[in-house]
This record gives sequence, C-alpha cells and structure tokens, in this order.
Amino acid sequence: MPHWLVIDLEATTDEGGWPVTEMEIIEIGATLVDRKGQELDHFQCFVRPLRRPLLTPFCRELTHITQANIDAAQPLTDVWSSFERWLGQHHARLEGWASWGDYDRKQLLQDWQRLQLDSALSRVPHMNLKQRFAKARRLERPLGLNGALQLAGLQFNGQQHRALEDARNTARLLPLVFPANP
Repeated sequence: MPHWLVIDLEATTDEGGWPVTEMEIIEIGATLVDRKGQELDHFQCFVRPLRRPLLTPFCRELTHITQANIDAAQPLTDVWSSFERWLGQHHARLEGWASWGDYDRKQLLQDWQRLQLDSALSRVPHMNLKQRFAKARRLERPLGLNGALQLAGLQFNGQQHRALEDARNTARLLPLVFPANP
C-alpha cells in the first residue's frame, strides 16, 4: 500500500510576517499515512535557528514554542540528517509528500540549497494539498487549514501552529482529494 508523508514546518517570524528568505525552521512535524489518512509513523523535532536565535514574542505566542525548546535543539543540518534516517525506512513505499500550501516546500528547497543538503524528498512528488482540496471542492479560492477542516465536518485536533499537530490535521484531509477507487 502506498504511503504519503505530510509535513508541516514552524519557522521564525514576527507580526506581519517575514519573507521566506528571512525565516528559519524551528520545528519539523511529519506524519506518514496511508491513503485513508491513517498514521503509520511520525517525526517531530525542534530546530535551533542560527541567524536569528532569539524567537520574537509574536513567534513564541503563535507557536507555543519556548526559547528553551529552541536553545536545547540541534541546528537544521543535524536535525535533517535525523529526519532522512527516519524517512529512509519508509522511502520505498512513499508515493509522495504533501503540505498545506506551498510555504513548506519553498522553505525546504531554500534550506537544502543554502545548507547544501541532499534530501530524498527532492526526488519525490510534492502535492500542495491546500490547492488540491480547493479544486476537489470546487472552491473559488483555497481555505486555511482550519476552514478546510470545518468544511469537511472536522474539528482541529491539538494545538494549532505546532508542526506535528498541523501535519496530522492536514493528513486528515488527504483522503478527500483522492478518487474513491484509486
């Protein structure tokens, strides 16, 4: 049975947002699911930002990630190595990976290039689930994750703006974009 990886990243930011080029990953959450959205495995890890190591008050409030969480974390090069080792055991059955919107894909591409990291994910198709869900539901414009869950008759589980919880909630919408009989 094919598997899908749903990834969500939390990153440094401030009120009003920062350009992706200024943001650094502070948490990676990933859930490996089947096409029905059932979790088979997961990965979660904090990441220590190097360019702006102090989280803004806005970022701490939004994500509920503390400065202590980040100070105790490894930099992205080390965390990504751990992620790749974890992913390696699942890679053969991986059909693709998804994220809610395109931010996560762009952030990863930027960081892989900046840090000269090779990733198995760069050779796996990516699905922008936000766009795919909007198309499947014939919406005029895409919804935020919470709005899409509500439209599907679901409630958000867990703490919003935490990587693993966001990835798990995103994965709940994955089955709704696949044909009933693949």
